[in-house]
Amino acid sequence: MIKRKKQTFEGTEGELLFMTSELDELHRDVGMPAMRQGVSDMVDAMETGARSTSRRTFLLGAGAAAAGGAAMMVIGSPSLAGAATRRVVPARSLDAGAFPPAGLKGDLAVAAVAASLENLAVFAYTAGLSAATAGKLGPVPPAVATFATTVKGQHTEHAAAWNGVLKSNGKSAVTVTNPALTPTVQADFAKVTDIAGLAELAITLETIAAQTYQAETAKLKSSAAIGLSSSIQPVEMQHIAILYYVLGMYPGAQTSSGTPLAFNPTSMAV
Repeated sequence: MIKRKKQTFEGTEGELLFMTSELDELHRDVGMPAMRQGVSDMVDAMETGARSTSRRTFLLGAGAAAAGGAAMMVIGSPSLAGAATRRVVPARSLDAGAFPPAGLKGDLAVAAVAASLENLAVFAYTAGLSAATAGKLGPVPPAVATFATTVKGQHTEHAAAWNGVLKSNGKSAVTVTNPALTPTVQADFAKVTDIAGLAELAITLETIAAQTYQAETAKLKSSAAIGLSSSIQPVEMQHIAILYYVLGMYPGAQTSSGTPLAFNPTSMAV
């Protein structure tokens, strides 16, 4: 986890609700149409044969599969309350050295990694909401829960987009959380005792995702894949900005000590 000076919730609930509403509206009006177009373009550009399922089915159905896959990785109840103390099952015996799965190259390999990062975000936000509901994080402003629920839904849709591309090209959907990062995230989550700590962990996850998209976009081969990645990366940056607001910090790219940066780095990209 990125280490920062410990903060409490510094904003007002009204301001946070307004920003969450604007975030969701922008996602629905701009982000989702761009993402759907990106999926459609990428599927067309990489088509390898007949597909048995329509693009619409992928976009509408893969989201539930992505969220469910992230939850099913945890031994025991599907509920993620206390998930940080449970062992993550390496689905299909995947480990850090075997990911992306064999047979995925180029843009499809990037799609698999992106889906695994989105699954990890869904997992973490679900665990955080469950811990908050169970009273393990102290007082939780309702606006914070609304933000977390909204962002979790957006990450679910991002995972669905990448998995739609994979399935359209005859590949299996990625329903695991990123194997290289999951143990660290669970260990860090086990140390979270309040909303500030949860926000810091969320910033770390969002930063990894945003910087990975930024770094990988330059390596993608097809303009369609570049378009899809570019439609998602700004959303992750919006999440980061609001999380910094929750902690009462500068909302842009910054060092671990809080010094603003002119450009977003890629040192945390996977």
